[in-house]
Amino acid sequence: MHLLDTDTLTHLHAGHPRVVNHLRDVDDPVVGTTVITKGELLRGRIEFLLKAPKGADLLRAQQWLTRTENLLAQILVVPFDENAAREFDRLRANQAYRKIGRADLLIASIVLANQAILVTRNVRHFRQIHAVQIVNWVD
Repeated sequence: MHLLDTDTLTHLHAGHPRVVNHLRDVDDPVVGTTVITKGELLRGRIEFLLKAPKGADLLRAQQWLTRTENLLAQILVVPFDENAAREFDRLRANQAYRKIGRADLLIASIVLANQAILVTRNVRHFRQIHAVQIVNWVD
């Protein structure tokens, strides 16, 4: 299973050629994202909608929100379950991971609980968690 992080899913949404090619060529029948990534994407789109200063900006924000919802409806969204909760507690107990952001720890917990590969450009943050397998489809 390959799970796309927020940055990679954003690049996919924008049609980034490397990400599109990797997705097409990956030898894995299960490619999806996490519920945390889904929340991050939707939160960003809604914030853009709420802060848009003019009508044209509001319409563009609504179009982006709709496109994002359509994309998310087409892919597997892996939930935060009991196994992920155990992984999260284990990670939080490790002092070495205290500086990693909560959202990244939640994503890592879901990845570990599902024995998945995380597809992210944010290698620096996730590389600190040695058990997380990471690939970068953007660079």
